[in-house]
Amino acid sequence: MIKLSGEALAGTAGFGLDPTVLNYIAGEVKSVSDRGHEVGIVVGGGNFVRGETFSAQGGIDRTVADQMGMLGTLMNALALQSAIEHQGIPSRVQSAINVSQVAEPFIRRRAIRHLEKGRVVVFAAGTGNPYFTTDSAAVLRALEIDANVLVKATKVDGVYDKDPRKHADAVRYDTLDYSVAIEQRLGVMDQTAFTMCRENTLPLIVLDFNAAGSLADALAGGNTGTLVGGE
Repeated sequence: MIKLSGEALAGTAGFGLDPTVLNYIAGEVKSVSDRGHEVGIVVGGGNFVRGETFSAQGGIDRTVADQMGMLGTLMNALALQSAIEHQGIPSRVQSAINVSQVAEPFIRRRAIRHLEKGRVVVFAAGTGNPYFTTDSAAVLRALEIDANVLVKATKVDGVYDKDPRKHADAVRYDTLDYSVAIEQRLGVMDQTAFTMCRENTLPLIVLDFNAAGSLADALAGGNTGTLVGGE
């Protein structure tokens, strides 16, 4: 299972969708699909709306703002599906909210069947509930489809003890226990998502998705990124 932020799809523009980025992501997904990996993707919607921020700044009810964010993830999922299929890989979008004219509803057994047939499944609309991040949705969907690993695609090459963009002496972890990540409140994922991973022994790899080949290397057992796991 791959977790992609909505912001990643915007490229340098910071808003909307960048076709070059979409094609790059689709190529990276193809590289691991061609190696026989079953691939699911959970995508965020922050390139359109971030519910918590939008609610705080725009005077919009938080539940409504989160629902708007869910629709943003759906637009991203449809764009990803199209880009992936242009690479010759069949894909399906499953949504946690009912939008039957453009996407399937999330049905666990159907998602697993798609994966078994070599289709990439893009999961949209988070968990379908307000107040839950798409990080938590990624963990939930990974557990539901019995994924072997969750990959958090970021702009940094792993987990650091502090922000490497602000501190030159930041130290990167090669491996990390979930308990340490939770206790130190390392900001890679929200605490709910970290806790769900720990309680269900789901391995997490945090890597720089902008580095070409990093996903394939990580899934092949390379040293790319940080592996977060149990004690």
